[in-house]
Amino acid sequence: MLKHASMRRLAVFALVLALVSACNQRGGSAAGGTVEKPAIRVAIFSAVDLATFWLAQEGGYFKAEGLDVQADTGASGQEALTRMTNGQDDLALSTYTLFFLAKNNGTDVKLIADATSASPRSNELVTVPNSPVKTVDDLDGKRIAISSKNAASDVLTRSVMRDHGIGTDKVQWVPMPLPEMGTALAQGRIDAAYQPEPFLTQSAKIAGAYPVIDAASGSTQGFPLTGFGATGKWVQAHPKTMLAFQRAMLNATRAAVDRARIEPLVVRNAKVDHDIASLMVMPAFGSTLDARRIQRVPDLLQQLGVVQTKLDASSMITPQASTG
Repeated sequence: MLKHASMRRLAVFALVLALVSACNQRGGSAAGGTVEKPAIRVAIFSAVDLATFWLAQEGGYFKAEGLDVQADTGASGQEALTRMTNGQDDLALSTYTLFFLAKNNGTDVKLIADATSASPRSNELVTVPNSPVKTVDDLDGKRIAISSKNAASDVLTRSVMRDHGIGTDKVQWVPMPLPEMGTALAQGRIDAAYQPEPFLTQSAKIAGAYPVIDAASGSTQGFPLTGFGATGKWVQAHPKTMLAFQRAMLNATRAAVDRARIEPLVVRNAKVDHDIASLMVMPAFGSTLDARRIQRVPDLLQQLGVVQTKLDASSMITPQASTG
C-alpha cells in the first residue's frame, strides 16, 4: 500500500514538473508567470551601447525569462524610435534626447530600461594636426561635425562649450554619419567633430585625430546617453513582458563587468576591428532607471532652448524589475 502511494506521489510530481517545463517553453518568466508576448522585436541601431543587449541575446538571459527577442536594425536612433512609435517594433533603443523630444512633441513614450551613460574619455570633441582648432577656445565659429541637430552629439557639444564660456551662434554645424567624420577631418572638410567610441579610436587611427575636450565633462559628466523605450499603450498591455525584459537586461548588465564577455560581441555585432575594440573606452553600462539621473537630460534640453517647457522624467519611467 505504501509502495503504491509513493509511486502515485512520484507520478504527480513528474506531471507537475512537465507542466512547469511546458509553461516555461511557451513564455514562462522566472519571476512573473507567463509573459503576454513571448516573441518581441526591438528596433536598434548598430552601436557599442548594445553590448549588454547582445549579451542578453547570446548569453541566454532573454530565453531564461521566456522571451524570444529579435533585433530590427536601422541606421539611427531616430529610425529606431520611429519604428517603435508606429508599431512596427515593440521596443526601441534610442538616445534619451530623442525620447524626450518625442515626448515634447506629444508622443506617449515610456522608458523601459537604461543602456549607457558617458564614461570618461568615451565621447570627445576631436581635431587633427592641420585643423585651425587646437584647444577648446578655438571652437567658436568653426565647422563642427555632429550626427544630427538636437542629438546627444549636438547637445553635449553645445553644453561643454557653454561651460567654457564659448559661444555657439557662429558655429557651422555639419551633420554627417559618425563613421564619415574621421575622413572628413583628414580632408579638411570640417575643423572638429564629436566622436563617441568606437569612432573615436577609429578616427585616431585613420586621421591622427586627438581630443580637444571630453564632451562628457563638467555639467555633462556621466551624462545618460541611451536607453530602451516603448509606447505607453504597449507598456499597459504587456506589463509582464516588460518586467521580463528588464530582468534579462539587469542580469546581462551585471555580467558585462567582465570585459572579456562583451568585447567579442562588439567586434561581431558592431563590426568593430578587434584591435580597435581592445583599445576603445567602453561607455558605462546600466539597466535600472533612476529618475533624478535621467532628469538631467530634459533639464539640459530646456537650458539649451531645445524645448521650452520642463519635462518630468519620472512620469516617463516605468516600474523597474529587480532580481535577487
